[in-house]
Amino acid sequence: MGSCPRSLAIEILCRWQQDELPIDTLLEPQLRNLTDGRDRNLVRAIVAGTLRNLGAIDWLLAKVSKIPLPRLNPLILQTLRVGVYQILYLDRVPQAAAIHATVEAVKRKGEPRWLTGFVNGVLRAVVRGKEEFLRVINAGKIPPEALFNHPGWLIARWRDRYGAPALKAICRSNAQPARLCLRVNTRLCTVAELVAALTARNVEVTPGSYLPESLWIDHAGAVTDLPGYNEGWFLVQDEIAQLVAGLVLPFPSGDCLDGCAGLGGKTAALAGIVPEGCRVFAVEPHPRRQQLFKENMTRLGLSGIVLYDGTLAEFAAATSMSFAAVLIDAPCSGLGVTGRHPDIRWQRKESDLPQFQAKQVAILSEAADLVADGGVLVYVTCSTEPEENEAVVSLFRQVHPQFILENAALSLPEAARPLVDEQGFLRTLPGHHGTSDGFFGARMRRVS
Repeated sequence: MGSCPRSLAIEILCRWQQDELPIDTLLEPQLRNLTDGRDRNLVRAIVAGTLRNLGAIDWLLAKVSKIPLPRLNPLILQTLRVGVYQILYLDRVPQAAAIHATVEAVKRKGEPRWLTGFVNGVLRAVVRGKEEFLRVINAGKIPPEALFNHPGWLIARWRDRYGAPALKAICRSNAQPARLCLRVNTRLCTVAELVAALTARNVEVTPGSYLPESLWIDHAGAVTDLPGYNEGWFLVQDEIAQLVAGLVLPFPSGDCLDGCAGLGGKTAALAGIVPEGCRVFAVEPHPRRQQLFKENMTRLGLSGIVLYDGTLAEFAAATSMSFAAVLIDAPCSGLGVTGRHPDIRWQRKESDLPQFQAKQVAILSEAADLVADGGVLVYVTCSTEPEENEAVVSLFRQVHPQFILENAALSLPEAARPLVDEQGFLRTLPGHHGTSDGFFGARMRRVS
């Protein structure tokens, strides 16, 4: 569809609808087609903003479109969504320009003239009724899925579990672009040096609430454009994600394993906190993530980490090693980070949760054999849902009673101890605890 920002946004959303891939994996490669940073920021804003407000957008479209939304092909549906998002939420974009540019994106795709006219007519109807639509939306006189911009099943779950005020706080937090948090790589620079470099570039910096090496920043552009990125002065990681790596402490002298390494954020955090003389190992089976893991470790100057190319089960079968600490940041629904990744909320179904749970219990069981006597096993997710959190710990311990649950508060800085509940689990919610993310963490110790 070309390199026009709106065309790219529509194309990305079409592929997201059809392929059900994470939006980030679709977005970043497409942005390379744009040389202007303002155009890249506009694409990011349109894609993320459309997904954050999808419930309200689709409610409005259902009112003004003569064709039911399920009958629209992906190109037309995503074009209308992008157009409505610009009209309702991007005040700096003139409405006539937004309509014209969006309709032109359809023309360039070669769609029939009647479809181009249909898109134009729907968007003009939205403009005519904009004030009334916004009044109704702001008054809350719309269905919950449109009001909270989350799927109905998830709204019902959160309302039942947390109550109406907490539900509103979670959804309000998820409606905002998630702030960026940096973990300072104190091996290569001091916190003060990075703050000075960021401030000199007019980046607003706020110290973290729980860790001295955490910095919250306001930055809408690419992370790679920040000062100190190429020098390895920081990695991007939510402050709570930084905290959960610390749940391995204290542990007896020995090696440490990150059993689900991903891109290496928590592996790097482990390397910064493990006792002197302890080695850090990591397991990651996916080739693309392995490549990014290696690039991150090189950039951060972490040369001593041993990366295993394979699954945790394959690693367990191939090694005779045991570890004083094993961290499992398990694959999960991601329902705690839908503010940072708004596509997740629309892709997940309630029926996905038992499947995630079975996989999580299996991974923990694979990890159990790698933990030395007296060693620590830490289980972490970025999910809010009990099926993936305390229920997984309970199911695991039924089969592995040699693992006792320990109070996570004893591993955390004093400022972070209120994040631990009465069961001893670390637990955060979006819109609470000074974070936009929902995390869960459990600390277990293997006893004879």
